[in-house]
Amino acid sequence: MTVVAGVAGQPIAHSLSPLIHKAWIAAAGLDADYRAFGPADEAGFSALVAEGRAGALRGLNVTAPFKGAALALADAVSATARLCGSANLLVFEGGRAMADSTDGEGLMAALAEQAPVLDVAGRPVLILGAGGAARAAAAALKAAGAEVSVLNRTPERAGRLATDLGIRVAGPGAVETAALVVNALSAPPEIDIDALRDDAVLMDMTYRPLMTPFLAAGRARGLATVDGLAMLIGQARPSFRALFGIEPPPVDVRALALAALGESA
Repeated sequence: MTVVAGVAGQPIAHSLSPLIHKAWIAAAGLDADYRAFGPADEAGFSALVAEGRAGALRGLNVTAPFKGAALALADAVSATARLCGSANLLVFEGGRAMADSTDGEGLMAALAEQAPVLDVAGRPVLILGAGGAARAAAAALKAAGAEVSVLNRTPERAGRLATDLGIRVAGPGAVETAALVVNALSAPPEIDIDALRDDAVLMDMTYRPLMTPFLAAGRARGLATVDGLAMLIGQARPSFRALFGIEPPPVDVRALALAALGESA
């Protein structure tokens, strides 16, 4: 019987997750499929989760705007997902939905791949934004030993995130001292690139475009950059293991994704 999994979000047509997972499925020779689901609203997402509990789905990756709902609907929640306040992965087993978050693991994998000389342990790290993506980033980086602070247009949201995760709200000098700046905003951040350290690393969670204005400005200054596609692939690997029970085969999914984005390697 074909194992069916997928990704749920709205909008969903832009998602590269089906391309990545289907490539791994094909290479592994699995009797499986990975589909895109676009529920219109939370009621539609809840109905999709009910299908999973009924055995129609092995699991779902979850993207905006349903990550909070995924956590709320789950029967069991990992410590990581609870810390993040959202879930990007639901696995269905025995009529139950188990929630997890692999975003933080994806972020750390992206840093290891594209900024291998960076060791965040004991180093100041600045996260821009205070939503679910920022929470996942903050939790992972704090676990890696970084001194994490968060900067957000709405100080109250930054304060809640800082209190929940035991990190700091960014104060004066946070930009100038940061060894790593992570943009978890959907829009280009308003920070002074020239104020950054000469050895600072910039990371953007967005991958459309791959070279965002934030990363382009950093690269023009000669700074190391980490793109959102590396994080997408990094979070997909543990998701694939959880959904299909095997390691992703050695396929160059980044090259496939770049081709789909119309980007060059």
